[in-house]
Amino acid sequence: MENIYIILASLAAYLMGSVPTSVWIGKIFYGIDIRNYGSGNAGTTNTFRVLGKKAGIPVFIIDVCKAFFPAKFVVFFPYLIAGTPQYVNMQLLFGVIAVIGHIFPIYAKLKGGKGVASLLGVALAIAPFAAFVSFIVFLITLLITKYVSLSSLMAGFSFPIMIILVGKTTIISLMFFSVLLSVLLVLTHKKNIERLIRREENKAYLFKKRK
Repeated sequence: MENIYIILASLAAYLMGSVPTSVWIGKIFYGIDIRNYGSGNAGTTNTFRVLGKKAGIPVFIIDVCKAFFPAKFVVFFPYLIAGTPQYVNMQLLFGVIAVIGHIFPIYAKLKGGKGVASLLGVALAIAPFAAFVSFIVFLITLLITKYVSLSSLMAGFSFPIMIILVGKTTIISLMFFSVLLSVLLVLTHKKNIERLIRREENKAYLFKKRK
């Protein structure tokens, strides 16, 4: 019976993560498919770039929440004790499945975003302080450079530092996840990194209009 609940929770996590926020908001309120504009990515950054803050902010919040809440499905398994490896493993299972749903959404022909906002949701659910510090690193880097891709990478690199070196966690799965998060961000931003090296990466003016 326990396995059935885990399967059902995993399915719910994937379906929740699959909600193509930017695609639906673009089509419903702006009459466009966000994937046909800008970078062609169905994520927060491209939404800000193409549709602006009024669309970008809700897309960001929803994309964070749709992975944050699945990671909290663990509360429906009362036999697990918060903070234990088993508890964290279950959180990671549901959270990562939600992120996979975001990247490969069943509602949008498996063409989703890069999962940065949703990964932040998982991190907030499991390690809120480390995630908060990483988000501050993201904001500071963004304010200084205007590059969302670079800001995401810097935030990703800071997360395992906070988990392993500062937090000194002994939970192997959490350490692995923190490092994997950084690696995934590098892999999903390969083209962005190439453009950054060539100084061809687009800047995101999220807090003021471009002059």
